[in-house]
Amino acid sequence: MNNSFKFFLIGLFTAVNTVSISAQSDSLLKEINSLKQTVNDYQHRFDVLEKQIDDLMWFRRLEDIAHVDKVRLTGTPRWKPKDQDDRFAGNKLQFYAYVFIPKDVDINKKYPLIVLPHSGVHANFSTYYVHIVRELIAQEYVVVSAEYRGSTGYGKATYENIDYGGRENDDVLESRNYMIENYSFIDSTRVGVVGWSHGGMIALMQILQHGDKYQCAFAGVPVSDLENRLTSHDKSYTAYFTAPYHIGESIKKNPGEYARRSPTHYARNLNKPLLIHTNTNDNDVYVEEVKLMIDTLKKYNKEFEYKIFQDASGGHGFDRIDSKEATDIRFTIHKFLERYLSPAKPFKSTQEMRTAAYGFN
Repeated sequence: MNNSFKFFLIGLFTAVNTVSISAQSDSLLKEINSLKQTVNDYQHRFDVLEKQIDDLMWFRRLEDIAHVDKVRLTGTPRWKPKDQDDRFAGNKLQFYAYVFIPKDVDINKKYPLIVLPHSGVHANFSTYYVHIVRELIAQEYVVVSAEYRGSTGYGKATYENIDYGGRENDDVLESRNYMIENYSFIDSTRVGVVGWSHGGMIALMQILQHGDKYQCAFAGVPVSDLENRLTSHDKSYTAYFTAPYHIGESIKKNPGEYARRSPTHYARNLNKPLLIHTNTNDNDVYVEEVKLMIDTLKKYNKEFEYKIFQDASGGHGFDRIDSKEATDIRFTIHKFLERYLSPAKPFKSTQEMRTAAYGFN
């Protein structure tokens, strides 16, 4: 066998092996990607299970003071279809909402309503808020909280319907409308919206875009300006927006799309009482972002209230946690709401409020 033929056989064998290894590598890569997708899909199943367990806790922890219900509503369609050929893209999206009604409700009287959207980008209305709901119920507010599009605990489809700063606000508004249309004892002239973090952003959007529907708003540590937020946070936060099932473009490519999703963009519309809280050591919604909202409202000569807390314990959750410092701050929020919504049983002291929330003071 001459050397040329030997080299030819060696080359051929090497090429065949390379193709075989490459094919194996491609197959292995596909298997890995498939497993990753399976794990991601299972995470949604785990979220559903966790949500169902927490739902049981809502009923258990409020059964002494409230009628608790969970209703299914429709908002508006997706802001853009996932598939351009989807013949049902115009269908309204469905979502759940929690309803909390004082147990001793008198249907011949009228009660004020608090619209309470949950915090978190992908999150849900968990029993993290149970003491706050107890405080509201004790004053004889009715409370509704929408599990707006993008919430967790309802599967992959709801998760991927996220519309940050967009039509999630339609869902929250619909929860408000549902209560007024279906419960005769709700006073449509005494409706407030309350939220923290992303829920604070929604509270701002409600009062700025639908001021005629509310008497007042409280926005705690609210996401306020997406340009500021995306500049100050890492790339993982940007990924929420650039996901193909969401905006699918960066702020650099489509700044207008991000602007329309920012409360600062609507500051000139404020015409109802508003209270804003922020904290200098907030490690999520930085104080600078909230200050931008405050300064923008001032630029338009808007009348509103705000307080910048200096290094309050708890950082981002400083007035939602259960410490005395936190509940004393929360008492001032209740007094703000009281001025505009006139609940039947307003708190007279922080001690009375703690007893309502925790059973003792």
